[in-house]
Amino acid sequence: MKREQVLRFRLARHGLRERRPLTPAQAAACAASDFSRDAAMLALAARSELLTRAGYEEAVDSGALVLAPTLRGAIHALAPEDFSLLGRALLATDDDELARQIGRQMQRLVAMTGIAATVALEEVSAATSESLSGGRKLTRNELHEELRSRVREELMPWCKGCKSHHVAPMLWRFGGVRAGMRRDSQGRFLIGRPKPTGKPAPSGAVRHFLRFYGPAKARDFVSWSGVPRELGARLWDEVAGDLAEVEWQGGSGFILADDGRELEAAPQADGARLIPPNDPYLVQPDRATLVPDAALRKRIFRPIASPGVVLVNGRIAGLWKVRARGKRSAVEIEELGRLPRRKLAAEAERIASLRGSADIELSWT
Repeated sequence: MKREQVLRFRLARHGLRERRPLTPAQAAACAASDFSRDAAMLALAARSELLTRAGYEEAVDSGALVLAPTLRGAIHALAPEDFSLLGRALLATDDDELARQIGRQMQRLVAMTGIAATVALEEVSAATSESLSGGRKLTRNELHEELRSRVREELMPWCKGCKSHHVAPMLWRFGGVRAGMRRDSQGRFLIGRPKPTGKPAPSGAVRHFLRFYGPAKARDFVSWSGVPRELGARLWDEVAGDLAEVEWQGGSGFILADDGRELEAAPQADGARLIPPNDPYLVQPDRATLVPDAALRKRIFRPIASPGVVLVNGRIAGLWKVRARGKRSAVEIEELGRLPRRKLAAEAERIASLRGSADIELSWT
């Protein structure tokens, strides 16, 4: 199988083959990172022709779209039905595995204090639930202040940046995952409808992952989900009987066997899109399949300030960035080949509108 066919399958599953009249939740079928300003909203807009800033914010505030710490403890926009599956269901229950999942600071706290990771997480989760009870909506600083009176000192190391003691950053994020905490359109944290209910079978997250990123391997699922390697391997083994192996030029991996026919028949994508940095389509774990050229791959996937990507008929044809200049959005598009400038100018205008800009300054390089 050709590499291009694998990418066509993934493009179609990510809703990037053509833009359709999707609701915000439908556009967020694959969780979209909100790592940078408006990133999740712009990712959803690349998939839905209906999305407006007002509509996005209304969906976030009502809970029709969930904006919450989930995968890797990072803020994502996702459909409400995936809130539990991509959040609390993936929390490790073994102390050592959970400490590694939360991160190095948690491992250091465990070593220094002797407090088990599961105990620490339960304490912070309960404190978060108490702090946000009664429909309260708190900023991050306000939430930290509430947690200071509810969490033992040993779990609140000194933060040089904040010049204060507060719950270790990744611990409070994962505590929020366990508590079912989400964010509103103003960046305040709350616990309200929809609430994650029960605990879905964690192996369902492997199926979810393969629907969007297959063919893939167990290590790719671990990278995407942030679960400990041992837990990822166990979850993968639970669905192994439903998988089929696929080989293509430069790689191999597994898909859900039921997706085989769709993979073979995935059509060519159409249209031009400006997708933001960390768009769900760009967080494919096997980056070399997406971007075979190592030099270009290095430019797209930077440690900080990564550019967005120009997709033309499904292929990467350019890079782009946007900056605020007063009330304007300055959009710069770098051409890696011939581009449909008129279509992309319309895309850039839509991005400026979504960002709340009154005007746009568009340049080409």
